[in-house]
Amino acid sequence: MDLLDKNQGLFLALYRFVLGLLFACHGAATLFNVLGGPQGPVPTFGQWPGWWAAAIQLVGGILVLLGLGTRVAALLCSGTMAYAYFVVHQPQALFPIENGGEKAALFSWGFLLIAVLGPGRWALSTLLTPARQLAHERAEVTP
Repeated sequence: MDLLDKNQGLFLALYRFVLGLLFACHGAATLFNVLGGPQGPVPTFGQWPGWWAAAIQLVGGILVLLGLGTRVAALLCSGTMAYAYFVVHQPQALFPIENGGEKAALFSWGFLLIAVLGPGRWALSTLLTPARQLAHERAEVTP
């Protein structure tokens, strides 16, 4: 267990990376008919909710993967999947196994976990923050 505790940040980063990558791939498949194509009809530009959901999947997934604006992006992704579950899947049956909403439920809870825990230290925003702070401090010192 000590090995797991010592590497908790690394595992959080791997989880965030994989979750974001899978979500971004789902959005790319829907928007651009790649990676096996969309899992339904291809939405036209701006069509509600299909095109917007796919755009959120692509952009939000990339942001979570990189660790930029992670909490906001993860919360938006989580809400999008909760909406998909309750509007599209839940009216068909009560349980996700019955209504085909397992992916929506898992993505929703997975992104909510990232929104709560944050991106961790292996995120691009964490790497950029010290550089921004140092540049700001130098600007204040320089007359």
